[in-house]
Amino acid sequence: MNAVILIAVLSVGNSSVFGSSRTLAALADQGQAPKILGYVDRKGRPVVAIALSSAIGFIAYAVNSDQQNVVLNWMLALSGLSSVFTWASICLAHIRFRRAWRIQGRSLDELAFVSQPGVVGSWIGFIFNCLVLAAQFWTGAWPVNYGEMTMGQQVRNFFLGYLAAPIVIVMFLGYKWTYKTKVWRCHEMDLKTGIRELNLAEMLKAERAERAEWPKWKRFYHVIC
Repeated sequence: MNAVILIAVLSVGNSSVFGSSRTLAALADQGQAPKILGYVDRKGRPVVAIALSSAIGFIAYAVNSDQQNVVLNWMLALSGLSSVFTWASICLAHIRFRRAWRIQGRSLDELAFVSQPGVVGSWIGFIFNCLVLAAQFWTGAWPVNYGEMTMGQQVRNFFLGYLAAPIVIVMFLGYKWTYKTKVWRCHEMDLKTGIRELNLAEMLKAERAERAEWPKWKRFYHVIC
């Protein structure tokens, strides 16, 4: 059993370092992180980003500390809402992309992939993520028995539950202020740069012909999965 747990932990650690280091390197290439993190050796490894990701992993040794609960709580405070912000931004990006695509006179037939739930699904996802953020704010600002808590305890409780929000806001506004970027309107968005030169019409025609031959169970499975 211990061997199974050890292998699982090593697997998770390896995949985490792999993913986080490549993310840091990509951010560095786009000018959104220190340039040194984008350094890649001859074998294609972002060694600086890997070293940083691995070094942060040493925080795990805090489990042997008497303050392990404090460390864990603040780490959760930093990362707890990150996935909510991520998915909310993904949904919002899809909503704005589809609106820009329509305003600029483009057809959905030009897209190689179209979201199955469409814009409606993105709106539902965005609204639910916003509701989660609102609920988390409420429980952080006014927890159960908050009237019996001191001001210091209330502040600590709020940031333990909502620390990620001000960090995301500060990072976003800081980036906007530093690089003087603006919020692009839908008719101003560049929807051409980066598009691969493919015979999309033929590809879609072949794909639809293939799907037409699928049995009903496979079509149903493809719709829901």
